[in-house]
Amino acid sequence: MLNVLLRRLFQAALTVLVVVTLVFVLFSVIPGTYASSLQADKRDVSAEVLERIEAELGLNDPLPQRFGRYMAGLAQGDLGVSYATKRPVADMLSGRVWASFRLACAAILFAVCIGLPLGFFAAMRRGSWLDTATMTLAVSGLSIPAFWAGLVLMYVFSLKLHWLPTFGYGSGGLKHLILPAITLGIAPMALLARTTRAAVLETLNSDFIRTARSKGMSERRLVLRHLARNAFVLVLTTIGLQFGSMLGGSVVIEKLFAWPGVGSLLIDSVGLRDIPAVQGAILVIVLFFLLINTLVDLAYLVVDPRIRYR
Repeated sequence: MLNVLLRRLFQAALTVLVVVTLVFVLFSVIPGTYASSLQADKRDVSAEVLERIEAELGLNDPLPQRFGRYMAGLAQGDLGVSYATKRPVADMLSGRVWASFRLACAAILFAVCIGLPLGFFAAMRRGSWLDTATMTLAVSGLSIPAFWAGLVLMYVFSLKLHWLPTFGYGSGGLKHLILPAITLGIAPMALLARTTRAAVLETLNSDFIRTARSKGMSERRLVLRHLARNAFVLVLTTIGLQFGSMLGGSVVIEKLFAWPGVGSLLIDSVGLRDIPAVQGAILVIVLFFLLINTLVDLAYLVVDPRIRYR
């Protein structure tokens, strides 16, 4: 397990380095800067003031010099200072990471609690009305755009029924979390239902399942001892990938529901060409994805001990 962890940490470090480099180069070569975004907002800013802003922010320095300065700060844990707010990027992110993490956890909980049982029972009753309804729901969930589903949920549960708030974080209570979590969890729920069904069907057709049944093993024991554990490896992969990508996938949902998370900060910062804030937000998203995938790899060793000897 230690070797797996060390290998994953090394791969994660390389991934972070590549992502940070690509993001920095991309936002440095595309037209426009933070100073030019002020003009785009139709602010009354003279050319002299814009030149002074660019000089103060070091935007006129050569690209290698700016990149070296950023990497030196990053090595010390300094994510830089936001161009727009003049606040440290680390402070801006610290107030938003928890909101995004809560949203991702609630969304994956919804996806697992709905998608996992649906896929399992659909596989156990293959060809029944439950199987057909589950696959129809799964295809629909993967086909419907998330922002459209969010608007429908807003219209039904907020504007018509008045059960839940339309948008915002509120005081951090559960009511404000339900709609964005369901919206974000619809697609993972549908994918998890299909994956679980496929994994269970594949395991049911295995030789060891037929052997266990021929020996008279009860269906309950067969499911708990053999079926669930062997099918869960593929399901665990899907859960890990979906959970890890939720911080990045929640960008549109956070903006739609005015959720004060990392995704909404990323969108606002891109519009302003606030490069330090953009880099900090992307770095958090990448680190979260790598952390979840590392934990999933370690969980494999517990779920399927055969992986230890490969």
